[in-house]
Amino acid sequence: MAKESFYDAISSNKRNSVFLILLIFAVFFGLAWAISMAFQPGYFFVIMSLSIFISIIYILGTYYNCDKIALWSVSAKPADARFKHQQNMVEGLAIAAGIPAPRLFIMQNEQINAFASGRDPKHAVICLTTAACEKLKDTELEGVIAHEMAHIKNFDVRFMTLVAVMVGAIAIFSEMFLRSLWYGGGSRDSDNGKGNAIFFLIAILLAIIAPLIVKIVQLSISRKREYLADSSSVQFTRYPVGLISALKKINAVNKPVKVTSAMQPLFFAETWPEKTQSMFSTHPPISARIRALKEIGG
Repeated sequence: MAKESFYDAISSNKRNSVFLILLIFAVFFGLAWAISMAFQPGYFFVIMSLSIFISIIYILGTYYNCDKIALWSVSAKPADARFKHQQNMVEGLAIAAGIPAPRLFIMQNEQINAFASGRDPKHAVICLTTAACEKLKDTELEGVIAHEMAHIKNFDVRFMTLVAVMVGAIAIFSEMFLRSLWYGGGSRDSDNGKGNAIFFLIAILLAIIAPLIVKIVQLSISRKREYLADSSSVQFTRYPVGLISALKKINAVNKPVKVTSAMQPLFFAETWPEKTQSMFSTHPPISARIRALKEIGG
């Protein structure tokens, strides 16, 4: 069987990510439609507008300060003269990626890991753990840095922010609808009681399961973006063996990184041991990432 090129892998993962985000939109509008059929339209649009407004305000505040929040949450410090070699790697790979060189930060941690943050390439940072700097060979570290560079170049923070807006809107919308039931649930159309009751039950069911569905989809998108970043890393370095070797080292050590749930999707590798992998994992299994890299030339 012919090996898949990294161009094919990148295109495939972009298509899959777009499909999954469309699924989130579909769930949102399905929930909105069911509630609009169960309640008077005016009542529905007030709740929908308020839920979207609250979600957007929260996400925008996070979006414009995401790099500062991420670095603060892990106590990362700007790279000093001891990490000049790693800084040179970042600058060289930024040239290969065709983006401005991100600022480099260092996080004190014994697990080999890294993350990127920032709303666009001009406001981006890359953070490496001390273990990544100490335990990885140059080719391995280049693969990891190139992976994070890919997240920056592919505007993954912006993409995942859009997903977070939709997921947050659905969660808030569902919560407000369910809570409203304690206070009478709004005005129902007595002239269409049976049909209205059916839509009312559908709306309740969707309000309960929709947040869970879109959260699973959100995590699936996160996993797809990791495959995309791996493929882009190969495009930048032209040496998948380095990234594969880094993944193997991480898998061998298998130590958790204690970070908040909001930070987990940002990291290069899962922050918990691979044996805990499930549909709620933020990253694909390392073994699956290695297989995918071998298929594109590793």
